[in-house]
Amino acid sequence: MMEENQILEDETLEDLQLNGLKLIQKKNNFRFGMDAVLLADFARIHPRDHVVDFGTGTGILPLLLIGRGKGESFTGLEIQQEMAEMAKRTMRLNHLEHRVSILCADIAQAPELISPCSIDAVICNPPYGMPGTVMLSQSASLTTARHQKKHTLQQFFTSAFRILRGKGRLFLVYPASQMFSLMTEVKKAHLEPKHFRLVYPDLLHPANLVLLEAVKDARPLLQPMPPLIVHSEKGDLTNELKSIYHVQE
Repeated sequence: MMEENQILEDETLEDLQLNGLKLIQKKNNFRFGMDAVLLADFARIHPRDHVVDFGTGTGILPLLLIGRGKGESFTGLEIQQEMAEMAKRTMRLNHLEHRVSILCADIAQAPELISPCSIDAVICNPPYGMPGTVMLSQSASLTTARHQKKHTLQQFFTSAFRILRGKGRLFLVYPASQMFSLMTEVKKAHLEPKHFRLVYPDLLHPANLVLLEAVKDARPLLQPMPPLIVHSEKGDLTNELKSIYHVQE
């Protein structure tokens, strides 16, 4: 069993304040943010579902879903070996290695590693940076985590389609400004957008994130959900955000 003093010098051990779960992260590298928490709350995952997390990083999404009683078993795919090893240690630390398998692999390999049409849900927090639109990070790890290569989204959705069973669900979070191109790419992969929810930083600013659910082999019918407001007029977290974060009133 891993003890806290076995955490490496450049790592931290974060208490997620969720059923005693803890997460190993780098001190000065990619760290999970609000988008992962919102996605875990949004995802319609049933207790007995088999779930695949594309680009799992340090394994934050499986942890957040398990903490919310969502999903029975998980497979996390992560292309960066160091991140994948960190995620494996996190699962051992939480005694979840029997429920969460971490594979160091590219998303394109998913259909080779996972049986076709066998998965109930795919969840992903894909890189937001579009090729040629933002400066790349000086850290190779941050660049991989935050920036897309050409055809990144297409590969995510094509692989999701191949491993999802009929009526299987894809859940993701993405910049609201790119919502149209996101849904276009989803439909190209024969996944039908079914529900979306816009996330607003407050009542005075435009939405900055969109949460999307798409379903395999579904009829076209897109249903908007009520907006999610992060901050009140006073600058505090709204009651809904407090509830999502399990913050006591």
